[in-house]
Amino acid sequence: MNLLQQFKENIRHNNLFHAGDHLLLAVSGGIDSVVLCELCSQAGYSFTIAHCNFQLRGEESERDQEFVKKLAEKYNAELFLQKFETASYAKEKKLSIQVAARELRYGWFNELLDAKEKKEAPVKVLTAHHLNDNIETLMMNFFKGTGVAGLRGMLPEQGRIVRPLLFATKEELLRFAKESNLDWVQDSSNESDKYSRNYLRHNLIPLVQKIYPEAEHNLAANIQRFREIEILYQQSVDRHKKNLVTQKGNEFYIPILKLKKTEPVRSIVFEIIKSFGFHPAQVDDVMTLLNSGTGKYVASATHRVIRNRNWLVIAPLATVEASTILVTEGNENIEFTPARDRRSRLQLETYPIRVPASDGYQPLREKNIAEVDFGKIKFPLILRKWKTGDYFYPLGMKDRKGSRPGKKKLSRFFIDQKLSKTDKESVWVLEMDKKIIWVIGHRIDDRYKITDNTKQVLKLSFSQT
Repeated sequence: MNLLQQFKENIRHNNLFHAGDHLLLAVSGGIDSVVLCELCSQAGYSFTIAHCNFQLRGEESERDQEFVKKLAEKYNAELFLQKFETASYAKEKKLSIQVAARELRYGWFNELLDAKEKKEAPVKVLTAHHLNDNIETLMMNFFKGTGVAGLRGMLPEQGRIVRPLLFATKEELLRFAKESNLDWVQDSSNESDKYSRNYLRHNLIPLVQKIYPEAEHNLAANIQRFREIEILYQQSVDRHKKNLVTQKGNEFYIPILKLKKTEPVRSIVFEIIKSFGFHPAQVDDVMTLLNSGTGKYVASATHRVIRNRNWLVIAPLATVEASTILVTEGNENIEFTPARDRRSRLQLETYPIRVPASDGYQPLREKNIAEVDFGKIKFPLILRKWKTGDYFYPLGMKDRKGSRPGKKKLSRFFIDQKLSKTDKESVWVLEMDKKIIWVIGHRIDDRYKITDNTKQVLKLSFSQT
């Protein structure tokens, strides 16, 4: 079976696209993408060509662009060209050149695919990755420790990206190009060993092949096996996640005793935390939390895994917010964002006391509503996050003699209330003259409670959406 027949059979077997689909071919001008163009042309597929000029190789980049222009004319194909300020983008985003180029490339491809107003908008983007590329990807993922998913390399289809040449070796593509009298351009950066992929290609893989001549064939077979293993592995992981992880809002709770009994616990921990920005090297740090004290945590760029008594809690990092809000008299509706992007509101309402304290007045029992003696309030008030060193006189608490309200630090109060680390971080207080009136959602200060002398009540209502 020649390469064209294998190409068509691979597309049919993997159901990559259909005969009537219009395709977008990512073409650099190198031998791989030139062969992809020829195979699509010979197979009768309709396609548009897209070329990225990353402006990283000076005149060589311009040469490649002109070559692709002529290639599009050869196939009478519509051509999209895009120049990128790749180096500037990489510096601005603090990315490597390779990652920056990938983001720019696929971002633009998606824009082209989304151009539905075009009469013949492409439905898939085809890249010219081949078997040797996939073997290199497998090895890079193995050394980086990306887990089972990395060992299956690139898939023939991921979303709208299709790689129809993964079955073919570089040698087979070269043979086809020569037999078909195709021209192509050489990318000089492919000869540099400063990129990890090139180093593997030029040094490590040839060394392995000297010891194991069938290494290429065996690794290709392993890629298929790993794809099937990943399916079985993922089914098992999903069952463990369902059994272990409970979502509450935007936090995820894992019972530690149950997790410890799970096998293999390290793999399960990795599979749970990896989607929250944690990398493989952090698994050991998270494992130490299983035997640590409450409050210890391990952080990624976006989340933390926190030990909270008998639970591991995965929570987003706290959002940046205003530190204080001034509450003036007559300001009856204050909106703010206390934590984790939840819009919050504090409402103030005053009304005459209905039942004196001595006649059986009962404070409201809802934790997000507080009633205080309006006569003891002097505006402006301050709405702010609690901070270390804060203290108040919790309603109902007496000092050691039992005759006066008892003083307590908020940090100690939170421990008594068994608040988690993330719960504590979301607490705000309402204060007046540096005295806390209400620890919002928890308790008022005893000094501002309703008494027999209260004439008017200030009702404070807190809500979140």
